[in-house]
Amino acid sequence: MSRIEARPDEDTAATGPLVGRLLAGLPAGAVLTDPDVTASYANDMASFCEAGVPAAVVLPRTAEEVQHVMRVATELRVPVVPQGARTGLSGAANASEGCIVLSLVRMDRILEISPVDRVAVVEPGVVNAALSRAVNEHGLYYPPDPSSWEMCTIGGNIGTASGGLCCVKYGVTAEYVLGLDVVLADGRLMSTGRRTAKGVAGYDLTRLFVGSEGSLGIVVRATLALRPQPPRQLVLAAEFASAAAACDAVCRIMEGGHVPSLLELMDRTTVKAVNDLANMGLPETTEALLLAAFDTPDPAADLAAVGALCEAAGATAVVPADDAAESELLLQARRLSLTALEAVKGTTMIDDVCVPRSRLGAMLEGVERIAEKYRLTIGVCAHAGDGNTHPTVCFDAGDADESRRARESFDEIMALGLELGGTITGEHGVGVLKKEWLAREIGPVGLEMQRAIKSAFDPLGILNPGKLF
Repeated sequence: MSRIEARPDEDTAATGPLVGRLLAGLPAGAVLTDPDVTASYANDMASFCEAGVPAAVVLPRTAEEVQHVMRVATELRVPVVPQGARTGLSGAANASEGCIVLSLVRMDRILEISPVDRVAVVEPGVVNAALSRAVNEHGLYYPPDPSSWEMCTIGGNIGTASGGLCCVKYGVTAEYVLGLDVVLADGRLMSTGRRTAKGVAGYDLTRLFVGSEGSLGIVVRATLALRPQPPRQLVLAAEFASAAAACDAVCRIMEGGHVPSLLELMDRTTVKAVNDLANMGLPETTEALLLAAFDTPDPAADLAAVGALCEAAGATAVVPADDAAESELLLQARRLSLTALEAVKGTTMIDDVCVPRSRLGAMLEGVERIAEKYRLTIGVCAHAGDGNTHPTVCFDAGDADESRRARESFDEIMALGLELGGTITGEHGVGVLKKEWLAREIGPVGLEMQRAIKSAFDPLGILNPGKLF
């Protein structure tokens, strides 16, 4: 037996009644208590987010095991923090002091793929990319594709209502969750939603759980909508002499009724960072690079039309990809953006402010002013087609003054987003990082109603405490 596994016959005086009670209904290998190991489960990928020390980490394989954990937690009044791959960027998966970390990564089965009903039924630990490839074999498509899709799990995607590069055409995770099996705080199992194409019976509890960050229940099974697999997309790259011109092009594209499968923006700081990291050969002389893609039957014609709009907005160069391989190379540059920006100083704070498309230019201009004010490098990559910007503050975590300026600039960026009629998060969630800002966005009445919903599902407050509000 590995040293990190708790033994069923261990002295409960040494391990405490919690571990003994957990082991009464779980296999020994499902409960981890070694402090060095449990400490590795304390954080997700967010900066400036407090985390406690877990009392134990549990890795269940079945819904019944999750139910057992929640019954024990309810009886002993122990907080439970659900986790997926911990690729989140808001601290939503950070451990509370003395909690049970409930890691769902071992619940990783794809239970069904139905080409007729166009649904997949999966457990929460299924990796996004694994699901995407599995449904592709049936000629189907699961659109949500966060940048961390090779690592992040479906359960985590549901918990944060995550998005990705394709949202401009296909929408976010919430659009694809038809039904859920959820273990409630007291251990009861509840099913929500449906697998039919239509259904309006009762309150939409499924949508309520999507984006709830594990604060209302533990998702143990999900029924997801699928689409027919589209043609391979082609990508166009357009260079601009200013971010304002690139944002003007975005507005022209959307106003013109075009439906790109992707419309992404990288500012000059991001382009340089990607080149420095991966020698991608992107044009560093540009102030903004816009990537547009179409997965239509005739993508070349669509790209030509969008290219003309980019030129009308002042693009200095418009380069359509010739084939899928060249298109994928351009997309890889975009997917590397956050990793490349992290390499600039070693630490980043990744904001997630979404504004109306018409205010996208004002958002980028404001971020540039904030970067100058705080003497910081702040790169912006954005899902420009839906106004979701990711201003990324680069700083040295070992420099106390620079860390302070980074945090202040991060808050100022969120304030700017609200001033422009936007929201503090488009896809990363609230977690620990933004809970003060959630209260500002939704106001006191909204906050009261959200707390009432939380209390109805979790009257003891043991599910992911300290998150959201």
